[in-house]
Amino acid sequence: MFLKTKFLFLIVVLATTTVVTTAVNPGSTLSASSNQTWSSSSGTFSLGFISVQPPTTPPSFVAAISYTGGSPVVWSAANGAAVDSGGSLRFLSSGSLRLVNGSGATVWDSGTAGATSATLEDSGNLVISNASSATLWSSFDHPTDTLVPSQNFSVGMNLTSESYSFSLSPNGNLTLKWDNNIVYWTQGLNSSVNVSLKSPVLALSTIGIMQLSDVNLNGSVIVAYSSDYDRNADVFRVLKLDNDGNLRIYSTSQGSVTLTARWAAVADQCKVYAYCGNYGMCSYNDSSPVCGCPSENFEMVDPNDDRRGCRRKLSLDSCQGSAAMLTLDHVLILSYPPEAASQSFFIGLSACRTNCLSGSSACFGSVSLSDGSGQCVIKSEDFVSAYHDPSLPSTSYIKVCPPVALNPPSSLGETTREGRSGVTAWVVVVVVLGTLLVLIALEGGLWMWCCRNNKRLGALSAQYALLEYASGAPVQFSYKELQQATKGFKEKLGAGGFGAVYRGTLVSKTVVAVKQLEGIEQGEKQFRMEVATISSTHHLNLVRLIGFCSEGRHRLLVYEFMKNGSLDNFLFQTEQHSGKLLNWEYRYNIALGTARGITYLHEECRDCIVHCDIKPENILLDENYVSKVSDFGLAKLINPKDHRHRTLTSVRGTRGYLAPEWLANLPITSKSDIYSYGMVLLEIVSGRRNFDVSAETNRKKFSIWAYEEFEKGNISGILDKRLADQEVDMEQVRRAIQASFWCIQEHPSQRPTMSRVLQMLEGVTELAKPPAPKSIMEGAVSGTSTNLSSNASAFSTIGVSPPGPSSSSSLQTSGVSTFPSGRNNEKANSSLLQSDT
Repeated sequence: MFLKTKFLFLIVVLATTTVVTTAVNPGSTLSASSNQTWSSSSGTFSLGFISVQPPTTPPSFVAAISYTGGSPVVWSAANGAAVDSGGSLRFLSSGSLRLVNGSGATVWDSGTAGATSATLEDSGNLVISNASSATLWSSFDHPTDTLVPSQNFSVGMNLTSESYSFSLSPNGNLTLKWDNNIVYWTQGLNSSVNVSLKSPVLALSTIGIMQLSDVNLNGSVIVAYSSDYDRNADVFRVLKLDNDGNLRIYSTSQGSVTLTARWAAVADQCKVYAYCGNYGMCSYNDSSPVCGCPSENFEMVDPNDDRRGCRRKLSLDSCQGSAAMLTLDHVLILSYPPEAASQSFFIGLSACRTNCLSGSSACFGSVSLSDGSGQCVIKSEDFVSAYHDPSLPSTSYIKVCPPVALNPPSSLGETTREGRSGVTAWVVVVVVLGTLLVLIALEGGLWMWCCRNNKRLGALSAQYALLEYASGAPVQFSYKELQQATKGFKEKLGAGGFGAVYRGTLVSKTVVAVKQLEGIEQGEKQFRMEVATISSTHHLNLVRLIGFCSEGRHRLLVYEFMKNGSLDNFLFQTEQHSGKLLNWEYRYNIALGTARGITYLHEECRDCIVHCDIKPENILLDENYVSKVSDFGLAKLINPKDHRHRTLTSVRGTRGYLAPEWLANLPITSKSDIYSYGMVLLEIVSGRRNFDVSAETNRKKFSIWAYEEFEKGNISGILDKRLADQEVDMEQVRRAIQASFWCIQEHPSQRPTMSRVLQMLEGVTELAKPPAPKSIMEGAVSGTSTNLSSNASAFSTIGVSPPGPSSSSSLQTSGVSTFPSGRNNEKANSSLLQSDT
């Protein structure tokens, strides 16, 4: 999300003559009026003066270290304090590095008496040393608002940006504060890790992973990661505290001045305390946060900068008579520790308002939560930071001088006005119309109830359900309807990680698969939102969700029925299944269809959906053997308390299909699906499980043996032997095998995107020979030990959703499709969605 910058964005003045040095000697000076810089030996970083943007009159400058191309700025003297054009940065003969203004007044001093040299290293660290080469001062030890890779951030350090700060506590908690007091974001060790940290250190790796380390932790712990994380040497990343109070990971390319946000600590910008200043109210205009005043009792402090907040037109001390309470529906006055704990009560809505109005003059506002808790938080400080959204279950009150003057309808919404006289005509109209609508709804509800419980009228009810289904919206079924459809949940098709699946027939004679979800503890509203997200994902090669049931503790999903069951029934010969033979043409089309479905999830949806459990059991076939990917989007429905953290013991995906990053404690992105698809593609070609070992494969895992045969040119040896007597396009087989080996590369950055894989299969892209796939999963499959941390995920990984339980066996019975558990990734703010660039 791109946010409007509040004050100054610094742009480097491009130097026409730059002095490149490896060491700066005492007596050297940089002038603000010149374009001279001190640079690192490779020229990656430079220290010099940059102009403040937008330009000031007279112009002002900041002494700063910046990355090549001018962006980003990674450190600034005096935390960005500006000097005039006569200012300079002097390395004094005494050894101190000093920033002075044009008048000669000292703005900042390093305090390094006795230093003999200053060096800007290629890491971006400015080091001041004495004659013994001992470091007296370094910029890495005195960060401003940015951390770069290889820079350690320890307890006692702070990133600061205006009134905001970021720090690391001795117990490992990461904290964002406003005014060094209000804690509006924190991230810490989860309860499953019983470790006392000694000296925790936070660092950002070059590939974009933010991790915590400590002598008492076995290895590093992932805290967050950039959505474009990989080993691309051309990408430079920084962790930056912006002046809007959010902590972000940015990435940029060499020579570019464009920074792209790849991760943010606070997903909802309006929840950053004081983002809109005092008495400012934050809301959203499309996807961008905007600031306004609560009512016309207030005015902007600065009309040209809405983030400066609002002020009262009439102070409370100047009220003519008693103060009044401005009522703001769907508005949340932000309250964070320590304020929230000391001023929180459990009283009713009316009492929350009147207690503030009639109580102490120290009450400036209050907020009542309409979530059933009855919690009321009193604002005893004359600083109010508010958030308005139609979905917020809260009502806020702000003390003002009467009369209460609401904003016009186009402004931030308040729905009640205190002190108004009389009842206007439009209120009467609304009340009358509302009463009529309630009566109509009651009558319609009774009629529908009668229809749905009358066999003679059941067909008519089914027609309404079909119309709802045709509209694209998920149909809501009652629990009784699904009981009848499944004959009391009699014909059980299987049981996966999310619950059992039953065959059912609706009143309209439509055959469906009904999944009875277990372990779901989400609220009604959240469950419906997730169902709506799943049902809005439509593609020829995705299994469609028809409807749902959310009735008390009963949560069920109704899917379209797949006549030919799952792909594993046709590929593998087992005691249960004889392995119905699919010819090569069908297999190739199934591989293409599956790739198209996953491509849609990754690249063509509004947000990237990561499946996290691609396997033959989750690829279903309709009556024409068209492949459809099932079980995407279900992980969000599992109780988050059980699956917040991805630890080594919580990795319960399907054996043989998990990407190496699952066990290596690396972030899970769409590239993890690519790995799984590569394994499935190899199985489609060979008709064998990729983790099978036999005398034929010299007791090696089949995927490893297959690559050795591929290198020998023995393509036919990898192909399913049951196809030996059939007509097979060997060029398609070769492309499929090569594509599969590209997909199962160990590092995610080496794997192609799914759209690229599709091009490989279609012959649009010329295929290079893939390198030999190496995977730490080999050790996990063969039973050998892997060097993995027992504390592999002590942190709740931002943007990562762990896998839920899964059944690795087929859940298809009598050719009826069922839905083994699938998992997907989580978007930083609302759903299991994860970008992959």
